[in-house]
Amino acid sequence: MNVGILAVQGDYEAHAQALRRLGVTPVLVKHTQQLKQVQGLVIPGGESTTFLKFLNREGLGTAIGDAVRDGMPVLGTCAGAILLAARVENPPQDSLGLLDATVRRNAYGRQVDSFIDRGDFLGQPMEMVFIRAPQFAELGPDVEVLGHCRERPVFVRQKNVMAGAFHPELGKDGRVHQLLLDAIRDSRCQNRPR
Repeated sequence: MNVGILAVQGDYEAHAQALRRLGVTPVLVKHTQQLKQVQGLVIPGGESTTFLKFLNREGLGTAIGDAVRDGMPVLGTCAGAILLAARVENPPQDSLGLLDATVRRNAYGRQVDSFIDRGDFLGQPMEMVFIRAPQFAELGPDVEVLGHCRERPVFVRQKNVMAGAFHPELGKDGRVHQLLLDAIRDSRCQNRPR
């Protein structure tokens, strides 16, 4: 199984360590050609406007959009969730438009307002790290909520697109990354010739 991590900016190395703890060697994706080598992708936290500039300049944004629309599982955390959303507020910006959601940038405040709290993920407690975190302001009817914190949705899924407002790679709980690996295994089974 080849799992890619968009490695142009942000905390991609922490995601790589989280995947290694689950027995997966990640592929650091910086070019469109590398995207063809992976069956799933992580879009990490970082600065979403910086990501957009790179993705637009390199054509990688179009390639990611095509791959995800073709069924490749993707996980976006924090800035990655912003990039996946169909609509972005505070302020408005472009995105990949792959998740039927409105995301509000920096909804919990500035860097100094970052916090760690306990929420729930798939009905079980989980420690969650929020750093200049976005909020899911609106969700489309096909978007399921898999995680909550402070009575707000913080992790959602729509088919093969998963997005979290927090940073699962900064904790020791591997369930978020395992969910991505499970989605990749499921998609590989569905695409196997019969």
